[in-house]
Amino acid sequence: MSYSDQHLRTILAQTKTVAVVGVSMNPVRPSYYVARYLSLKGFRVIPVNPGHAGKRLFGEEVRAGLSEVPGEVDMVDIFRRPEAVPEIVDEALERLPALRTIWMQIGVEHAEAAAKAEARGVDVVQNRCPKIEYQRLHGELRMGGFNTGVISSKL
Repeated sequence: MSYSDQHLRTILAQTKTVAVVGVSMNPVRPSYYVARYLSLKGFRVIPVNPGHAGKRLFGEEVRAGLSEVPGEVDMVDIFRRPEAVPEIVDEALERLPALRTIWMQIGVEHAEAAAKAEARGVDVVQNRCPKIEYQRLHGELRMGGFNTGVISSKL
């Protein structure tokens, strides 16, 4: 799958609230530090994990499922195995009327679920990480020695 930088920039710029499905309470897990990074960048992050429902993370209550998420959600970021994706996408499409994007993390793809979401006008990104893409598109990875193609006087 190929996504233009402009397409990813537009998604990230339009996103204000992200429901992170499969978030961990363990700070060394990728789902935790991706969600934390997004919250530090100004996104409202709503953690979703039935095993931790009722606890607090990043200033929000952890929800058991998308049906319990309060308010509008722009993006659902999925940290689950590919076989769990169809059920998550179905719940998101049914319960989140303002949903703009389904984002599947690195290693997560599901063509049928993606097609279903796209048929409803929802953008889909598969096998990518919003944290990495945000850093790449905003030149933050250059501090780690990566050529991001972003020219800036800021270090």
